[in-house]
Amino acid sequence: MTVPLVAFFNPKGGVGKTSLVYHLAWMYAELGRSVVAVDLDPQANLTSLFLDDERLEELRRSAPGRGTIYDAISPLMEGVGDVQTSVGLTMSRRLHLIAGSLELSSYEEVFSTEWLHCLQGSERGYRVTTAFWRCIQGVSEATSAEIALVDLGPHLGAVNRAALIASDYIVVPVAPDPLSLQSLRTLGAALRQWRDDWNVRITKRPDLAMPLPIGTMNPVGYVVLQHVIRLDRPVGALHRNMQQIPSVYAESVLGLDMAAPDPVTDPSCLGVVKWYCSLMPLSQEARKPVFQLKASDGAIGSQAKAARDARRDFETLARRIASASWDRAEPVSGLDPARSPSR
Repeated sequence: MTVPLVAFFNPKGGVGKTSLVYHLAWMYAELGRSVVAVDLDPQANLTSLFLDDERLEELRRSAPGRGTIYDAISPLMEGVGDVQTSVGLTMSRRLHLIAGSLELSSYEEVFSTEWLHCLQGSERGYRVTTAFWRCIQGVSEATSAEIALVDLGPHLGAVNRAALIASDYIVVPVAPDPLSLQSLRTLGAALRQWRDDWNVRITKRPDLAMPLPIGTMNPVGYVVLQHVIRLDRPVGALHRNMQQIPSVYAESVLGLDMAAPDPVTDPSCLGVVKWYCSLMPLSQEARKPVFQLKASDGAIGSQAKAARDARRDFETLARRIASASWDRAEPVSGLDPARSPSR
């Protein structure tokens, strides 16, 4: 039985995807779910949120196959072995990490070449294309994980294509700005193309018994990151951009022609999350999510209240993402403002 993979992806950077993955991974662990957080962004920002400098240096010196995602797939990429699954790092009893690496981007060309070779029925083409999927499934099995949350870099290259092919569900972090709206249009076209291309390749695999990801890449919704209002950006412009997100997402990502609902009532809106800017430095220093910050970490007064608000926000968001994807415990219809993260 395979573990569901949920990718957090937007071709535009700066929309909060890494912070979302980090906080949701900790929240699912608190809610009793065993989870693997996977850093497939070559910038490895998710890894740096989890690990301090000393542990990052230990990771760099790890034996081959026991360090980062790069170490896990390098034997296959270099033609001297296959994917290794001994790279899971334990963050807590229910939370594990597959660490990222700056070197991952060096395999962009290999992923691109082997993607084409799949059309020729090349076994190596399929093994390379599914390297991330097989590694994540192996680590998930070894750690008894129930879900895997995947952080991706902001690009539409071959590395991300292989990561998305491995994904069952996609959550799209988005910000209320024109570039984010344009990125939704780009994302929708890419997902449809890659899904169709993978369906063609599945039929050409040399061994019908070869385990492969289905490549559903099912978009379950978007999460809006609500930045602090800037004095140099009119509030009206932010509101107009926010109001456009539902229709652009429906048309570009879901392929639906529909009237634009308000984000509050849009069934695709999983939540609007505050950017807890005042707590982020404390969070990074303490190596814990903002909702775990205590007075001893420097969260006092209004910051302590913000930490409590963050717990409510991320628990609500975590439950909504679960119910919209792998749990299907309840239908996600309108977004109930009483249950939604803070606005």
